[in-house]
Amino acid sequence: MQKPLPELLKEYDLAMGIFPKDATHYEFDERTGKLTVYVPQVCEVGYKDSSVLRFFTTVTGYLEKGKLAEIEGLKTKVMIWVKVTAITSEGSKLHFTAGVKKTRSREAYQVLRDGVGVDKF
Repeated sequence: MQKPLPELLKEYDLAMGIFPKDATHYEFDERTGKLTVYVPQVCEVGYKDSSVLRFFTTVTGYLEKGKLAEIEGLKTKVMIWVKVTAITSEGSKLHFTAGVKKTRSREAYQVLRDGVGVDKF
């Protein structure tokens, strides 16, 4: 039986609410660290710190303790939509690498939130 995605993220020292609430299906290869998360529709999620992430229907990356790297299928808004390539955890902070490294409060990503449907990724 596969553990819920929020539990897996917490186990790897990442905030459990990074992905939309309805992203419940995923595949994780513990040997390679490859994580594939399936999101029912392209959507945006707004967080407590006013940041917004946009998710494609499939988000992939390599999961290790405190880090999700080589991410595909995730963008964030920094004036324009920019591809997020890594998320790293350091204490109460999450560092988002998206062209430039952006640090955000980990607390803002601790609660599962609903994604809002958007027309395009």
